[in-house]
Amino acid sequence: MTKADQIRALAAEGFTTSQIADQVGVRYQHAYNVLKRCDLLGSALRAPNPVPRVRKAPPRKPPLTVALLEEGGFSRVGAWTVTEASLVQGADFPKERGVYAFVKDGAALYVGLATKGVFQRFRSYCRPGKSQRTSKRLNAALIEALGVGDVIEVYTAHPPDLTWNGMPVSGDAGLELGLIESFDLPWNIRGAGR
Repeated sequence: MTKADQIRALAAEGFTTSQIADQVGVRYQHAYNVLKRCDLLGSALRAPNPVPRVRKAPPRKPPLTVALLEEGGFSRVGAWTVTEASLVQGADFPKERGVYAFVKDGAALYVGLATKGVFQRFRSYCRPGKSQRTSKRLNAALIEALGVGDVIEVYTAHPPDLTWNGMPVSGDAGLELGLIESFDLPWNIRGAGR
């Protein structure tokens, strides 16, 4: 009995094209072509009662609220403003390095790390360079939010550096990563696996 004969016989018994290919030991496309030439596709193409796949939604991360930020050592340092479609950073923004959060309606939208100082990092949001994708994206998001009347507050924290088994650990980088992995931050792309 040839493989084509086996394919036709299994189709007559009601097997699906996938089952036939597996049982005969041929590629799906080979079984499909044999059935198509013999006009047997209707009987073997689909399983009689396909089982629907149930997909679980990924667990949703909780929001990072102002209360959690303040409990974690963050302080409000100001708010973003916009004039003539340009961002204006507050003079009160800290000059030292740290972690910052952009907050709207009591929940953080974005958490970031300022390794060269918060004030300097925010300057790149006001005037992003051509190659600064994140700065350009956040500049546009901030201008859009402020343009419709939203208030975007800025909170900062300056955790100390630590050591682990004698090795240096960056407190602010660790805090930023932990927050991104643990909370729903709509403007953070790195933690988008919600």
